[in-house]
Amino acid sequence: MAIPSRSQSSDPAPRAGDLLSKGRYCARLAANDGDIAAAQALRTLCFGTLDVDRDHFDDSCAHVLVEERASGTLVCCFRMLVLAGGGEVARTYSAQYYDLSALADFDGRMVEMGRFCIHPEWSDPDILRVAWGAMTSFVDREEIQMLFGCSSFAGTETAVYLDAFAMLKHRHLAPKRWLPRVKAPDVFRFAARLRRKPDAKKAMLRMPPLLRTYLMMGGWVSDHAVVDRHMNTLHVFTGLEIGAIPPARKRLLRAVAG
Repeated sequence: MAIPSRSQSSDPAPRAGDLLSKGRYCARLAANDGDIAAAQALRTLCFGTLDVDRDHFDDSCAHVLVEERASGTLVCCFRMLVLAGGGEVARTYSAQYYDLSALADFDGRMVEMGRFCIHPEWSDPDILRVAWGAMTSFVDREEIQMLFGCSSFAGTETAVYLDAFAMLKHRHLAPKRWLPRVKAPDVFRFAARLRRKPDAKKAMLRMPPLLRTYLMMGGWVSDHAVVDRHMNTLHVFTGLEIGAIPPARKRLLRAVAG
C-alpha cells in the first residue's frame, strides 16, 4: 500500500503546525483528511490488516504524524482522545475490551493514546524519542493528568512472552484503585496464572518498545491481557499518571519536547 507523503524539500526548516522538530524528524498534528488517510495507510501496513485500518474513533481524535523532514515520509503515527475526566472513559477505544469503571472517579484531564505504529522499514530510535517529545508537548499544553491506552504484543501466542508477563506481574501491576476488570471474552490472566520468577533480560527483550517506555516512566498495566485475534495481538491496558513520572525522566522528556 502506498503511503502519501509530502513532496520533497531541500529545506528542512520547521513548518507551521509542527508540534516538535528535532534532527531528521518533525511531529505535527494532522491538518486534513489527507493526513488522516496517510496515518490510516501506515496503520494498515504495520498491522497487516486486509481492510484499511479505520474506525469511528478516528473522527474524535487528534492524530500525530512523525515525518522525515527532508522527504516528508511518514514514519510514525498515533492518535489521542482527550477526556475531561474519568467520567468519560466509557467512550474510549480501551473500554471496548476492559471494564474501566475503577477509573470513573479519576479527577483530572486524561488522554487515550492509541494506534501507535512505526514504519517497519524505519528503525531509527530517534523516531520514538520524537514521538514521545510530541506527546509530552501535547500533554503539557492540554494539562493532562493521566495518559492511557492498550499496549500490544505481536501475535496471540502467550508462550513467547511469559517472562515479560511475569515481569509485569511482579513489578508493574496497576494500583488497586485503578485496576481494570475483565470484560473481553478471550483473555490471558497472567497475574493469576504465572508463578515463575521472570528472567529480566528475556523479559525486556520481549517487551514492546512503547510499553517499555511507559514502564520506565512509572506506568502500570492491567492484570490480564486481551487476546485480539482480529488485530493478531495480545494487549494490556496501560496507564501513566503524569504526576508520578520521576522528576529526572520528566526533565529528559521536556528537554526533547523543548
